[in-house]
Amino acid sequence: MSMEKINVGVIGLGCRGISLLEEVILLRKDVCVKAVCDVYEDRIQQAQKLVETVCGEVPFGTADYRNVINCPEVEVIVITTGWESHVEIAVCGMKAGKAVAMEVGGAYTVDDCWDLVNTWEETKTPFMFLENCCFGRRELMVLNMVQQGLLGDIVHCSGGYQHDLRDEISWGKENRHYRLRNYLNRNAENYPTHELGPIAKILKINQGNRLVSLTSTASRSAGLHEYIMTRKADDPKLVEAKFCQGDIVTTVITCAHGETITLTLDTTLPRYYSRGFTVRGTKGMYEEATDSVFLDRKEDRERDFRWRREACGNAAEYAKSWDHPIWKEFLEQGVVGTHGGMDWLEFEAFFECLRSKEPMPVDVYDAAAWMAVTALSEESIAKGSAPVAIPDFTRGKWMRV
Repeated sequence: MSMEKINVGVIGLGCRGISLLEEVILLRKDVCVKAVCDVYEDRIQQAQKLVETVCGEVPFGTADYRNVINCPEVEVIVITTGWESHVEIAVCGMKAGKAVAMEVGGAYTVDDCWDLVNTWEETKTPFMFLENCCFGRRELMVLNMVQQGLLGDIVHCSGGYQHDLRDEISWGKENRHYRLRNYLNRNAENYPTHELGPIAKILKINQGNRLVSLTSTASRSAGLHEYIMTRKADDPKLVEAKFCQGDIVTTVITCAHGETITLTLDTTLPRYYSRGFTVRGTKGMYEEATDSVFLDRKEDRERDFRWRREACGNAAEYAKSWDHPIWKEFLEQGVVGTHGGMDWLEFEAFFECLRSKEPMPVDVYDAAAWMAVTALSEESIAKGSAPVAIPDFTRGKWMRV
């Protein structure tokens, strides 16, 4: 690994890839982008121009990810393609000895998750799952509060990917976006990791605890059809299309130590954005909906029924004492990067661990356990919300911590 600048290849140059390239990767002084890849030529050219503007040189461009992996100059690959190719590219990269930073998305099969784990165990090539919400300010604040015992023994957590994506999905053909084909053909908790990642860190999943089983239930699909009839009625194929993806998918996960987790996928009905991050313990709770902390103490109990009026948003006060050290330092230095700074922090962690050869904060076992929820939820829904076992991708190592 180069001690001066780390040579990176970015594979996948849609909205996410271009955003990370322009607003995170190219802002780093310790990184040099040597290659860019996408199946669409115009995206390659756009990325090459961005890199040339910032770095003064045009990176190698290709439509075949294997050319990036085989490029001798490239030390690290960043995978920001459509969901279907994440695992395939990551496995190929690790086998070639290229450090891998892989974007999020659910797995299509449990075998895919095992492929990731088995390849990493065979090669020990550095691998990080780019779940940026694990680096969110409130998520890390609550993690800090839990670790300091402020919320007591954690019993239940909930969260969701609650994001109106009707526009993105309906214009998927024009925008060349992978969500359209997925919503047409699958019915699953297809994007579980934004909410599950921070919860898993709080519950010490794979580090003394593990996910054991789940059930998933999907509502019928109505939101996209109505939206298309109203906004895109001139598209005969979509007007006649039958979407497999239910509007609301509810998944309940049980953990080895008895905790429960509820996940909600809600992307095809009108709504405001929320990840619904909620943590419930024996001494208190945090709730994203009101951005509030409630502790089991006299003053909080006495104003219980006046809570929304008097205490809504009080988490900002708790942040003064309980912000995670990572965020305290980040705020002092100046927050930069997309998604409110989360993207910057995850790449900072990735490159720091890469240089120091320390374990990645979101590793291959995290990726496998969290991504497997998608494939297993699809199975549970197909079987009428039947319980489905979640494999132990650590093969028992979670108990040794």
